[in-house]
Amino acid sequence: MKPTLPVLVAAHLFSAGSLGAEPMSSAGKQIEEVIVSASRISQPTSEISSNVARISGDTLNLISHTHINEALQRVSGAWISRGNGQEHLTALRSPVLTGAGGCGAFLMAQDGIPLRASGFCNVNELFDANSEQAGAIEVIKGPASALYGSNAMHGLINILTPSVETEDRLSIGAEFGPHDYFRTKFTANYADLRVDLNGTSDGGYKNDSGYDQQKATIKYAGEMGGFGAIATLGFSNLNQETAGFISGADSYRDSEAGKQNPNPEAFRDSQTVRGNIRLQRALDSGGEIVVTPYFRDTDMTFLQHFLPGQAIEKNGHTSFGIQSAWYVDRWIVGLDAENTRGQLSEFQPNPTVSGSAFLVNTIPSGAHYDYDVDANTWAVFAQYQLPVSDSILLTFGGRYESVSYDYDNKLLDGRTKDDGTACGFGGCRFSRPSDREDTFRNFSPKISFSQFLNDTTQWYLQLSRGFRAPQATELYRLQNTQVVSDIDSEELDSLEIGIRGNLDRLGYDLAIYRMNKDNFIFRDSSRTNVDNGKTEHQGVELGLQFAFTDSITSEFNWSYAIHQYANNPPLATTPIDGNDIDTAPRNFGSANIMWQYSESGLVELEWTHLGKYFEDPQNLNPYEGHDLLNIRWGMDVSQTWRVAARVINLTDKAYAERADFAFGSDRYFVGEPRSFYFSVTGNF
Repeated sequence: MKPTLPVLVAAHLFSAGSLGAEPMSSAGKQIEEVIVSASRISQPTSEISSNVARISGDTLNLISHTHINEALQRVSGAWISRGNGQEHLTALRSPVLTGAGGCGAFLMAQDGIPLRASGFCNVNELFDANSEQAGAIEVIKGPASALYGSNAMHGLINILTPSVETEDRLSIGAEFGPHDYFRTKFTANYADLRVDLNGTSDGGYKNDSGYDQQKATIKYAGEMGGFGAIATLGFSNLNQETAGFISGADSYRDSEAGKQNPNPEAFRDSQTVRGNIRLQRALDSGGEIVVTPYFRDTDMTFLQHFLPGQAIEKNGHTSFGIQSAWYVDRWIVGLDAENTRGQLSEFQPNPTVSGSAFLVNTIPSGAHYDYDVDANTWAVFAQYQLPVSDSILLTFGGRYESVSYDYDNKLLDGRTKDDGTACGFGGCRFSRPSDREDTFRNFSPKISFSQFLNDTTQWYLQLSRGFRAPQATELYRLQNTQVVSDIDSEELDSLEIGIRGNLDRLGYDLAIYRMNKDNFIFRDSSRTNVDNGKTEHQGVELGLQFAFTDSITSEFNWSYAIHQYANNPPLATTPIDGNDIDTAPRNFGSANIMWQYSESGLVELEWTHLGKYFEDPQNLNPYEGHDLLNIRWGMDVSQTWRVAARVINLTDKAYAERADFAFGSDRYFVGEPRSFYFSVTGNF
């Protein structure tokens, strides 16, 4: 195939702007970017006939993000909506989705292995990955690959751990910021072993908030039984004092109100351990085989401060699985399998004392849910690339996947209190179904066409289908009169056309898409889990990278999208067909300009924009959006020591990280005021 420009020249531009790196030449170098996420193996972009964005390790070091949204705002079409502390919700060619659909619609992975099992996701699960010390982050938007199954519907976010290096090195860093913020990072690479550690303490901008967080990645590269082996062990721990929404129209504009925490008792504790061994070898018969056995263990406890009664939820799961793929000629054929043991309990220590008589009587103290779920997932997939000519490539792929649940209720069936006594007003809110088994089978096809118009320009057309099986909570955490959750898998059909290339100093990546989602799962106005929702999604995404000179470079990422209801699901008392889905801004993006003013110093100015969106399905309550400026600076003061500083929200803009409308009022997670961070790093 003819060589082509990488999907994101931005990664090269930032590498060029990194301290001591060679800047982009005036002729505009053509760099063959290597991508991992599209096929789970290193692959040049000339063989990829779909969108994929890559944030390089150099860029991540420059951003030095305190929250994952600061990094992913550099990807067009991606918005990680920041909650309090490390909490977040995700939008990826989608509105910001909440509840089980807020995580089930996206696949979050580290080195291609999902952070959570497919039926046991959590909306905040990106805080499990060590993105602070990642080697890169890759993002596939939409259902772009047959190699990923349930949850990879609106897209994939893959955190890549850094490689074990050939040269020994030691790095120690410390970072200081507002409200007693402190973070330390440590990296050691000796022979075939690499260790990355970081720990953060944040006193929190809001009253009675803040968090402590620790993460570790240990990686070994060697040989095992004739295979090249890379073993990775990851750990994360989060202890967070959570601040809730503040209420009242435009209350985020009041600096004193912004510091208030209406839920000082709220907390979230989360621990994860993950491990895998990637085994790879060339076969005598031809081709290459990659086999990756893995395990994960997660535990989370948090106060449901956002619900009446404020019950405490505990959830977790333990998984063992294997990914395997055979790469031969232009075929990829594989088998994935996973077994998971999950559990969830919800216990309310105190009676419900506030709210209506109905809430007080139907939300009792005591145990609401306590169940185990055994899940088995297996999938087979195949993908074939057919070169029609020197410039045209056709790709065909498909994945068949089965997800089975075996549910065991450990409390009394039905909607009584945990001791069997009845609640008033016809029964308790919490309905516990009888033990049962459920299986969901799905097939996701893909076909794509790509053509090289010349050595630097490629266009592609892709038609694909994504799916997600229902989450365990959607099946077994029922309410009111529902005794069986009769729902099926969500499906999303996607048509995408894109072009990427470069013109001298300009690199560009343009994509246009339309997606239709069927069987959208949601909790209706009677608090019943149903799957009769339909939505439509269409948009344009643009990425530009420009080198003004050898030392001044710029990047622009933009998305214009329309996400709308395509029927009238019972989410509101009025028709909503054709309305914008709530928390779905039509315009958002970012731009930056970076100046490497010397071999040892650089400065970057960044602008981020979030457009207007509606807070409710009726489209009656809008948030007007906001614009922010950030500035970053770094300099090597010697061969050993580097210092860096950044100012976030340079103009001290009053804004909301997220806005919604509930219980008759606007609610906001308040954005922080101007914040200054300073770091020093030693490399030995």
